[in-house]
Amino acid sequence: MRKLHLFTASAMALTAAHAAPAFAQDAPSAAPAQGEEVTDDREIVVTATGRAQVAQDVPIAVSVVGGEQLENAGIVDIRGLRQVTPSLQVTTGQSAATGVVLRIRGIGTAGDNPGFEPAVGVFVDGVFRARAGVALADLPPIDRVEVLRGPQGTLFGRNTSAGALSITTQGPSPEFGGYVEGRYGNLDEIEVKAGITGPISEQLSVRADGGYHKRDGYITDPNTGRQFNNIDRWFARGQAKFETADVTFRLIGDYAETDEDCCGAINTGSGFEILPRGIDTTVNGGVLGLITSNAIELLSATPAFGGAAGRDGIVRPFDPERRLMAVSPNRELTERVKEWGLSGQLDWQLGDVGLTSITAYRDWRATRSQDIDFSGVDRAYRDGYRTGVRDFTQELRLKGSAFNGGLDWLVGGFYLNEKLTLDDSVRLGTQFDQYSDFVFSQVTGQLGGPAAARQLFGSLPVAQFGPAIGLPRTPVGAGQQLDRYQVDTEAFALFTHNIINVTDRISLTLGLRWNRETKEIDANLNSAVPACSYWQNPATAPVRAGLGQLFPLAFLYTCNPTINSEFNGVYNGKRTEDEFTGTAKLGFKVTDDILLYGGYDRGYKSGGYNLDRGSFDSRLLGGNGAQITDLEFGNELVDAFEVGVKTNFTRKFQFNASGFYTEIKGYQNLQFEGSRFVTRNFAKVISKGIELESVIRPISDLTVALNYTLLDTEVRDPLAGADNGRSLTNSPRNVITGAVTWTPQLSDNVGALVHVDWRTNSDSPTINNPIARGYVGNDGYSIVNARIGLNFGAEQQFGIEAYVENLFDTYYNITSFPIPEQGASFAVYPAPPRFYGVKARVRF
Repeated sequence: MRKLHLFTASAMALTAAHAAPAFAQDAPSAAPAQGEEVTDDREIVVTATGRAQVAQDVPIAVSVVGGEQLENAGIVDIRGLRQVTPSLQVTTGQSAATGVVLRIRGIGTAGDNPGFEPAVGVFVDGVFRARAGVALADLPPIDRVEVLRGPQGTLFGRNTSAGALSITTQGPSPEFGGYVEGRYGNLDEIEVKAGITGPISEQLSVRADGGYHKRDGYITDPNTGRQFNNIDRWFARGQAKFETADVTFRLIGDYAETDEDCCGAINTGSGFEILPRGIDTTVNGGVLGLITSNAIELLSATPAFGGAAGRDGIVRPFDPERRLMAVSPNRELTERVKEWGLSGQLDWQLGDVGLTSITAYRDWRATRSQDIDFSGVDRAYRDGYRTGVRDFTQELRLKGSAFNGGLDWLVGGFYLNEKLTLDDSVRLGTQFDQYSDFVFSQVTGQLGGPAAARQLFGSLPVAQFGPAIGLPRTPVGAGQQLDRYQVDTEAFALFTHNIINVTDRISLTLGLRWNRETKEIDANLNSAVPACSYWQNPATAPVRAGLGQLFPLAFLYTCNPTINSEFNGVYNGKRTEDEFTGTAKLGFKVTDDILLYGGYDRGYKSGGYNLDRGSFDSRLLGGNGAQITDLEFGNELVDAFEVGVKTNFTRKFQFNASGFYTEIKGYQNLQFEGSRFVTRNFAKVISKGIELESVIRPISDLTVALNYTLLDTEVRDPLAGADNGRSLTNSPRNVITGAVTWTPQLSDNVGALVHVDWRTNSDSPTINNPIARGYVGNDGYSIVNARIGLNFGAEQQFGIEAYVENLFDTYYNITSFPIPEQGASFAVYPAPPRFYGVKARVRF
């Protein structure tokens, strides 16, 4: 912690746009309209405002990570960007496809829920990626990444409430060139990428890129030796660019697949005491915890069953750094993704007016299987979970100037047609009855003594566990036979973004956006569970009455909301929203090298539907039954204020600072409520803080960059329970990132690279639950990466380097969650271990 304070005292920030020369620039960058433009003073031109502007003259908080720095840092997907931009946090939960969460300034969209749209939007070559996981595949060669902090809507096609990542890839070049690179690392990691570009004619150039990436997993199942969290993916991408004096058209097509075992979580067994072993030949031990159900607190035993004697149910003792996860041998953790897309961008200069049109179609599909009890117990599993997103988007922009440069104007429109589908099957395994009987017998025995011990199904010896209530046995595979959801979204928007140059040194930016969104849901739910039918039969009313306060527990352990057949049926719903958002900012150039700015943004993220029957409430527990409105959640509205300064006194030193205050009404949150996950809108969430950025270049081949963010987030909602007044998940108060890059030229034909980057986080929660924080929160930690290499040739055609990620093998919890129906037990997604290897490349 002392080290963290020392870092904090001296930290400023990284503005990666001024990175040192690249060690392994793959191919010539695209033309300035598609990429970064470097002047003699190495001023970086960005398109964050829909125009080509020098980054230091833009009155918004934007960090630019150039392709050179991405190459030097070895960043291959958007998760790596957190290492160089402190206000950005990227986490992956139970799915790399659907559970990716992006946060800027602590604000994100949490939870494995495809019904949530991202608070941080991802745009690749101007095309919106509908969910964060859709953009997680390995990236092709990048020209730059712009990280825009704060609400966006008057600049990009799709509005976002927290920020945006705008990724610009390298485009076709009119000069012939290409590259081949490969790397090999520990855990048998192999990655190969190649690309080629060149002219077809004076106006037409083409480009093709492809890659394959594999790596063994780093989480092990002690029962079978299987490994999880591996990598196995490939991509192919083709481009063509037609360019004349007035017209540029860029066509991009891409295809990618992944076939991986993801994502493992470690059961902590937190808050429990070990019960004696030997209760039964199938019982491998047990744990004690507190179960809360319908405001009734019961002391319950949660057993760690195995399918046979000697099998681990919950790995003991809990040691996250061993990364051991007990999984039922007959269940899988698989994740297969297929995606493809086409996009075309037309830039046409019509006299003094520029027209931009971006048309895109994307198809993304994921299939998952999952052992969802997070133990060796074969209690429940997800079988053939399938989700898909198909998007058609069209964006049009017109821009120009008027009044002799006194006004730079931009107007545009955006259309989105999205079809989201989800097929889900949560089913019950071979030990569902045993598990429920053991838990219930322990509860009743503890409340009323051994003589009061009862069972539900009668699957355990009566002499040891008491008489049975007599529920019908549960066949393997009972549960959701198929829950099918479809949500169709149609969104229209008109926006304008205008810069009024009041004087040579004072500018006023005004933007406005009108949003209209309509979402229609169709759901067809089908579940079959004998115990659910038993409880819903009027003839069993005396049994329910006889259980008294124990009935809610018995009901939830045998007929969880996720599988409750009471909710079977066909449902339809529709919601329409109209909202205005906008921006107002004032910029003042004190000198040519100092910009002061401040302003206000109004942000918005649409509401939607939770695609999970667990949001329904049962009549048997006092609810009003299944209503389509139970799945509905409202929108987010954001009021964001910011002031800042940008300086660039000399090429040797650049410094930026900003202060921000953001208030979100209706913050969308996925919340655990004892036996189910439901969506809630928090009344208010506050995010405020300070960001500092700097780049220091004492000599031409040495760059030192530092970033610091001071962040304070708070939930303000009287209905949020224990969450009220607490900070948001994964929003550490202090974050520091830094990088040192040295690229000396050793001789006319030999150059070198020495690169080190780090990210330091202060203490932070990984879950908004006060009971859990002592078990699964993170103390302050640092992640350090390093690279060293040589390049050869007059134009650096050949290169080789050694790399290490997570140099000190630092462990931390990525995220965590309460395990349903295992008392107060929580599971954690463990950080990756140290990776290291060598990389070689050839370019021509």
